[in-house]
Amino acid sequence: MSIVFSVVVFALLIGALVDIILRSDEQVKHLPKIVWVLLVVFLPLIGSILWFTIGREYSQSVDLGSFGDPRRREKAARTASAAPTTRAKTTEEELADLDREIEFYKQQDRIRRLEAELDERRRTQE
Repeated sequence: MSIVFSVVVFALLIGALVDIILRSDEQVKHLPKIVWVLLVVFLPLIGSILWFTIGREYSQSVDLGSFGDPRRREKAARTASAAPTTRAKTTEEELADLDREIEFYKQQDRIRRLEAELDERRRTQE
């Protein structure tokens, strides 16, 4: 009996840790994610139960009707069409953005150095 209890607690611990790690910060309630992780690790049974009861934000369920209901397909089509169509940037696009940002900051640094040099020249001429 104790082996079954240990396996259940271990499965609950793993499930809670995976759920905590995969959730975004906006979906975690009451405590920061790291505190939830520590709570679940150090108090597996209590921490896991607390996580699943008060720590996570559950999404609202959508009523799509019964299986044969034609409104079900209409709702599903509306939901799919209302979803944002933003696409994620590829790694190459992100690297290009970073290169542009690095170049921008290099130019800003060069402008600051040139302005400092110009100020120094003005002071020495006076």
